[in-house]
Order: sequence, then structure tokens, then C-alpha cells
Amino acid sequence: MNRINLSTRLFLSHMIVMIVGISTLLVVGKIYSPQLFIWHLEKLQGYGFNLIYSRRQLLEGFDSAWSRGAFWSVIVGGTSAIALSYWVSKRIMQPLIQMERITRRFASGHLEERVPANEIPELNRLAQSFNRMAKDLEGVEQRRRELVGDLTHELRTPLTVLEGYLEGLGDGTIAPSTDIYHRLAKETTRLRRLVNDLQELSKAEAGYLPINLQSLNLYPLLNSLIQKFSDQLLDDNPSLRLDCPQTLPLVLADPERVEQILINLIGNALRYTPEGSVTLRAWEATAQVWVAVEDTGQGIAPEELPHVFERFWRSDRSRDRHSGGTGIGLAISQRLVELQNGVIQAESELGKGSIFRFSLPIAPSGAFSISAIAKR
Repeated sequence: MNRINLSTRLFLSHMIVMIVGISTLLVVGKIYSPQLFIWHLEKLQGYGFNLIYSRRQLLEGFDSAWSRGAFWSVIVGGTSAIALSYWVSKRIMQPLIQMERITRRFASGHLEERVPANEIPELNRLAQSFNRMAKDLEGVEQRRRELVGDLTHELRTPLTVLEGYLEGLGDGTIAPSTDIYHRLAKETTRLRRLVNDLQELSKAEAGYLPINLQSLNLYPLLNSLIQKFSDQLLDDNPSLRLDCPQTLPLVLADPERVEQILINLIGNALRYTPEGSVTLRAWEATAQVWVAVEDTGQGIAPEELPHVFERFWRSDRSRDRHSGGTGIGLAISQRLVELQNGVIQAESELGKGSIFRFSLPIAPSGAFSISAIAKR
């Protein structure tokens, strides 16, 4: 029985229902129809009809007529029910067979396949669920391909540099010097930073990044970051300012992750603001606190702005791999903000500067530290 396909099962189920229905009709009709007919004859005799001599013939005639009628009813009704059951089974199975064919093609690598809409509500919901899953998987596969391509591109430059210097040192065409070793160390540092950033992003996206949510006073953290970066700036660098009231409410966030986000945003702003100012600003909004890093640097073109949080994205202002970062920092920052129940946004105008801001929820009264592993 387990080897019988669904179409046959549906057909047999319809046949069983039909047989039970017809059998019930015949049994009930055979038992009660003569009794009802006799009751009707007795009722007619009460009106003055004399049916004593013809009662037997009438019963035999009724039984014969009922039997012939039942026989043809079974033949015609059974044939119609069988045909209808077969048609309904095929009608139900047709979209299922189509789904099976599409899923086989999808499993073989045709990720663009989609199941068409169906007039049966349950099957239509199944088709919609499959299409959503297919779209998500197609997006995952597309991002995987892009990640592999971008990662290959990112690794090629430092590896080519390392290979060139090492080959030159090996065959004697390049004389060993402190400068050469410093360049080799710089390239290995870039490789290590890229690997670390990729590991961080992988953990964040996979849901294995630890997040320690607790009540946090932002002002001391923002002030310490301003001091840290100001100590590293030269006289000809842009000025760094803090615009934050000391009366900001506490937020529910992870101090280390917030600092990681701000270091990335401030570092980017300073890197691409050769002159002018970089302002770290914070203010209270409805049930949340916003933190923004505003610069007067080169800005980002409007057509490139939607891509700033993508992996390995760099605008034209930072195509130089030696001066730019790994291209993963903003993607990591976006994920870290989302894991702390906030949102991150970017505004920019080419030649006038950029604003990167993110929100953090205000901590409820009596909030306590929550250590957890970030989930999707």
C-alpha cells in the first residue's frame, strides 16, 4: 500500500466513499421502502379503496420497479462518480506533479524556477511558500558567488605583492632592506585584517556573535572615543568634535559592539575627510537614541549610496586598497546595529560630506545585563 502513488490513493478514496454511499442507499431503500409503500396502501384503504386482492401484485410491481431503478441508478451514478473522481484526482495531482518537476529542476541548479499560482487555496499557499524559499535561496547563492568573487579580488592584490617581493628576494633581483620587510609586514597585516573582518561578519550573519545587552550611558563612551582619535590626529587633519548632551537617557546596548561600530564610522569619516570637520553627534528621539557621525569630506555619489552597506563595497573615492579598509566594516556595523535592535542609515552629497547614523533603544527602568548569542 505504501507504494501506491497519491493519484491512485485519491481515486481509491473517492471510490470507497462512493461504494459506502451507494451501499447505504441500497440497504436503507431495500429495508424501508416496502414498509413505507405498505403504509401508503393501508392509508389509501382508509379512504375507501379496496386493495385487498391487488395488494400482493402492487408490492411485487413496486419491488420490481424499485430494483430496476436502483440498478440503473447504481450504473449511471457509479459511472458518473468514477469519472468525476478520476477528473478530480487528476485536477489535484496536476499542480503537484508540476511542483515536483519544478523542485527537481530547482534542486539541479535552476534557481530561477518558480511555482505558478493555483486555484486551490492550500496548494496556492504551498506554491507561495516555495517561491519565497526559492527567492531566498537564490539570493543566498547570489551573495555567495559575489562573496567568493569579491574575496578573490581582495586577496589577489596583497598576495601578488607578497609573491613579487619574495621572488625578487629569492633570485637576488631585490636587495633585502628594512623598507622591503616593512612592506611585506604591511601586506600580511592587510591579509590578517581581512580574515578577521570576514570571520566577524560570518559570525554576525550566522547568529553566533555574542551580544551583551546592558544599560549604557553613551556620553562617557563617545567622549573617550573623541579623545582617543584626537590624540592620533595631526595639525593638518580635520577637526573632531562632540555634540552630545550629558543628560542622554541610558540605552540597552553592548558597550564593546557600540564602540566597534563608532570606531569604524569615525575611522571612515577621518579617512575620507582630508580637511574640514568630523562631528560625533547624539540625541534622543521617541523610545530611542540616535548617534551620528557627520563629516565634510568628499561624499558619496547618489547612485552609489544604496550600496554602502554591501560587502567589499568601495566608492570611487576609495578604490585604492592601500588607503582604504577591507570593505567589510560597514557590513559588520550594519549587522551589529541590527543585533542590538537598532537601524543604521546613510546620507551623503558628493563634494559636501556624509552622515552615518544609527539608533539604539532606550533602556527600560530597572534594565539588567543580558548576555546572549546573537540570533538571526
